[in-house]
Amino acid sequence: MRITHLSKNIPGPVQVLGYEHQDVTSLCTDSRKVEKGALFFCIPGLRTDAHDFAPQAVEAGAVALVVERKLDIDCAQILVRDVREALSYIAAEFYGNPAQQLKMVGVTGTKGKTTSSFLIKSILEAAGHKVGLIGTVCSMIGDREVPANLTTPDPIDFQSLLRQMADEGMEYVVMEVSAHALALKKLEGMVFEVAGFTNLSQDHLDFFHSMDAYLETKLTLFTREMCRQAVVNVDDERVALAFRELSIPVTTAGIRRPADVYANDIEIGERGHPYRLTFHKRAATEVNLRMAGIFNVYNSLMAATMCDALGIGINAIKKGLEAVKSVPGRIELLETETPYRVILDYAHSPDALENILNTVRQTTKSGRVIVLFGCGGDRDHDKRPIMGEIGGRLADFSILTSDNPRSEDPNQILEEIEKGIQKVAGAKYIVIENRRKAIAHALEMARPGDVVVLAGKGHETYQEIKGVKHPFDEKVVVRELLEKIQVK
Repeated sequence: MRITHLSKNIPGPVQVLGYEHQDVTSLCTDSRKVEKGALFFCIPGLRTDAHDFAPQAVEAGAVALVVERKLDIDCAQILVRDVREALSYIAAEFYGNPAQQLKMVGVTGTKGKTTSSFLIKSILEAAGHKVGLIGTVCSMIGDREVPANLTTPDPIDFQSLLRQMADEGMEYVVMEVSAHALALKKLEGMVFEVAGFTNLSQDHLDFFHSMDAYLETKLTLFTREMCRQAVVNVDDERVALAFRELSIPVTTAGIRRPADVYANDIEIGERGHPYRLTFHKRAATEVNLRMAGIFNVYNSLMAATMCDALGIGINAIKKGLEAVKSVPGRIELLETETPYRVILDYAHSPDALENILNTVRQTTKSGRVIVLFGCGGDRDHDKRPIMGEIGGRLADFSILTSDNPRSEDPNQILEEIEKGIQKVAGAKYIVIENRRKAIAHALEMARPGDVVVLAGKGHETYQEIKGVKHPFDEKVVVRELLEKIQVK
């Protein structure tokens, strides 16, 4: 595909410097992976600037560069105001603008994106539609699973995936939209039929630095250029207030405050929450939600309201919600055949940890709540003592351990968590840095009626230590440890 064709939709001043009719056969953002005929994007990063690697890219076979400043190199160059922005438009053009053949549905928010997305997919399929999904746990083309490395793939992989979905006859694509994806302009040029905002709580402040900046970034999804209609959890007051300023149609969902779509008569059960779902005071149905936790009632409300906005009928909404028993790594009850329960959950922020522990506490009649958790390295330091305090306050026993320490000293991370738990008078806890040994300790100390919550990893199947991802699937780890315990 010719450079002039690829660059035609890039916004802002664009200048093609030399060889404007050059053909491009692939797109690349990593100079080490350049193939002959590639268009190489010189992205200025947080630590390195890919403009510095342009000579290596050209030597490896790149026939053109996308740059923010003219380079003294004999190669075609597309000079743009923002390479990240240009990448999204060029990738879409390269793959034939597949999103124009699909109905895009987006979910953003600190928590609930994954579960809400799975529920939306289930509802749309119950209504007879073919649905793709792009998210944290995995991506799916219908029933076929595609592994996921990031919540939102980079624009090249993203557009390639959308191309596959369109070619295989998908009608809708439901996707999680992270604040990072919006900040890094991965979704420039996209238009969503409907997008939902689940909630806002502390997370990713290592990147966004303040809650205001975090919120403002997420709100960029709801501009008139990017989204046709919005759904908001009105019970999250800060988010609800921000949505009053939007210029697109907004539908509200909630439990505690008046809303267009709401849930009431909610029953508390160990494995789910039956409730009454009402739409715009015109229609209602009884939903037997098969996932525990009030936050999952909110997730189901978000899914139901977004599908209602898409014109999906109430019967399909009910059927779709009731069809989902669990989402991988989200309050997932493991099949352990033990006299105590073991629950896997992705909770890695203060609010998420508090939610899972409150939920488990409600359904634990006589036993103890034992929680195992840590905090990721190279991320928000402020949340570490907060999470320690939450564990000490809401669990009967806490086991502090490693999560993904990345480049940090895991013991330093644990010391910061420990400062929070020490503020809780009488809190019972132990520090075991090795996560496998920590899980073994939890399983060995559990008694009949107890609940063991393994928080932080969820669906992840690795631990990242010093830049290396080591295999670590907690479902496998639990199974292996229980086999050893039973042998004893």
